[in-house]
Amino acid sequence: MRGLPSAARASIVCAVLAACACLAPALVDPATAWPSVALLALLYLGCELVKVCPLMGRRVPEGLGSFFPVVLAAVFLLPPPAAALVVLPGAFAGTVVQRPAAVRRTWHAAQQAIAAWTAGHVYGLLGGPAALGSGSSGGTGPPGAQAAPGPALWVADFPFVMLPAAAAAVAFCLVLTALDGGILATAERRPAATAWRGLLTRSLAPHCVHGLAGLMMAVMWRSPYGLPAALLVLLPMYISCWVFAQYHRERAAHQATIRALVQAVDIKDRYTRGHSERVGQASAMIARELGMGEERLEVVRIAGILHDVGKLGVPTRLLRKDGPLTPEERRIIELHPEYGHEMVRGIGFLGEARAAILHHHERVDGSGYPYGLTGEQIPVLARVVAVADSFDAMTSTRSYSRARPVPVALAELERCAGSQYDPEMVRALVEAIGRQGWHPKVTSDEDLQVIPSGAPAGAGAPARPPGTDGEQSAPVLAGLPAQAGRPAQAGAAPPAGPAGSAAGPAAAGRDTDGAGPAGADT
Repeated sequence: MRGLPSAARASIVCAVLAACACLAPALVDPATAWPSVALLALLYLGCELVKVCPLMGRRVPEGLGSFFPVVLAAVFLLPPPAAALVVLPGAFAGTVVQRPAAVRRTWHAAQQAIAAWTAGHVYGLLGGPAALGSGSSGGTGPPGAQAAPGPALWVADFPFVMLPAAAAAVAFCLVLTALDGGILATAERRPAATAWRGLLTRSLAPHCVHGLAGLMMAVMWRSPYGLPAALLVLLPMYISCWVFAQYHRERAAHQATIRALVQAVDIKDRYTRGHSERVGQASAMIARELGMGEERLEVVRIAGILHDVGKLGVPTRLLRKDGPLTPEERRIIELHPEYGHEMVRGIGFLGEARAAILHHHERVDGSGYPYGLTGEQIPVLARVVAVADSFDAMTSTRSYSRARPVPVALAELERCAGSQYDPEMVRALVEAIGRQGWHPKVTSDEDLQVIPSGAPAGAGAPARPPGTDGEQSAPVLAGLPAQAGRPAQAGAAPPAGPAGSAAGPAAAGRDTDGAGPAGADT
């Protein structure tokens, strides 16, 4: 909790208090059907524990989501406070992908309890208990009077029972997505306009399917066949979840492939280790600021990560060359976007990322490569990656360049907006970093130094010498010296000379990371 913003902590505390208020009546009500509550709670707990146990020799991947048919069956069979009580064991036992695990489990338990309580009230207000039947002596009972699960002779009133059940499932989904969007807005400081974007559209259909399965489970439970028949409903649902798990495994394999390509680039070009991951992170920040959906955001993140994969086709001697490049050598390095495009062309799930890889060195004024596209001719994701690429080049310490402070790098991007970069993409990055800061998470090179936001600019740092990394060079900052005092990577070539010398970037720069007009990049 200490690492969370105060607004996020307040949201979690309020959710926990609201959940306690929802389930408290069940704890003091002598009419609570504790055997039914315990049975459903154990069943939900078992469904959640299956995901963390080996199944058919393989573990269900993380991120599969909760198994809600049992929870929604409790909503249809029990009073709202009792249904809220059912979710607690399974919610606390559910898998969490990120830390702090205890806080996340508490949050999931609270939001599921609130959602179950809300769905139960919606179901009762629409006459769901009467349509489902009381399960006692064959009468239907008054609306809202939900009885304990058990065998009954009465058959549910189809299709009328489906309306309140569907409304309850939608209410359950709405509460979960509203709370999820709220915690994203407070914990990650996302804009309100984008925090909820895509959550409901991705969740509504699965929750409706779970609601249908929960209704079938409740109907079978109330039938003369009782609990064994109700459990049979879960079998096809688990088969569907297993198919979904296979999809997650395939996606994980794609991610592993991407990771292997990035590591291969990092090993080949030791000067820029970790660069690809940081460009992916900055690209995602820009895309989120622009309001892109989650699916497209993931594509632009992958495009940022893979933007330099074409370096694998460039001779290593050129990438590691310490002296100036000949014109022919520069032309070879400038082929790396096309190499990269060819390498990933057969990977179908990349989609727009392929165009970003091919065109991330284009400039809005038409002076870029490989095709000299201008303005709107350049794909949107390529314009995003170009800004992220240059930003990381300026804020990273390498053997031939000291890192610039984040404010200085952003100011240089703004100076070059309209000529080299798309002004909209620059504005998005400036606003995103201004609100969230720049905290790159790199796993491939933890030792690469990055200047934190707000660090003072130094003086007297050597400029980029001619080199061979094949990236966009950081702009030669107009009137602003690079930061001094940052050590170069171990084993790297020393800087060639002071800024403005014949070896400096204005004379024969080697990089292609997005230099400003004063630079001599390619």
